[in-house]
Amino acid sequence: MPPYTILYFPTRGRCEAMRMLLADQGQSWKEEVVTKESWLQGPLKASCLYGQLPKFQDGDLTLYQSNAILRHLGRTFGLYGKDQREAALVDMVNDGVEDVRRHCSRLIYRSYEEGKAKYFQELPGHLKPFETLLIQNQEGQAFLVGDQISFADYNLLDLLLNHQVLAPGCLDSHPLLLAYVARLRARPKLKAYLASPEHMNRPVLGAQKI
Repeated sequence: MPPYTILYFPTRGRCEAMRMLLADQGQSWKEEVVTKESWLQGPLKASCLYGQLPKFQDGDLTLYQSNAILRHLGRTFGLYGKDQREAALVDMVNDGVEDVRRHCSRLIYRSYEEGKAKYFQELPGHLKPFETLLIQNQEGQAFLVGDQISFADYNLLDLLLNHQVLAPGCLDSHPLLLAYVARLRARPKLKAYLASPEHMNRPVLGAQKI
């Protein structure tokens, strides 16, 4: 049996970054899909520590909170920078990704039609910090931090791919980020996963728009 189990809804959502990380690191995992109907029945939700998913199993270790899971996987597979300085920067980047992800989630679930024009008008400002980090690190030819991929790279890649689904062409004015996405997507194991039905057939957030 695979050592990892992801318990989540039938979407990419909060789990796709960890799926991409596991796939790129050559790992297998089991998916336990939770339907909306079973979730609304209540017992599973009541059993979850924070009353929410994802739930992640690593052997006898049970984790909740998607960013805590990513950090755990980062430590497990050496994807947390080469020293404490880089680890601090990776944490900073991941928190920045979380800020943008929350903005995007509010748009999707609360005010998509009314808010999408303003959101995408402001998007360049939200993405600028990541361009700055790329420029500062080997002039944009590597990763966000250091010379090895980190768990934050998978998280940012997922975020950028989601935005390309929401608004194709939204990264056209960000050549460094476009090149970054292309570079990560070309990693052989990650490329194979992104082309798989497991990725392609999952909606981004389970919303009708995407």
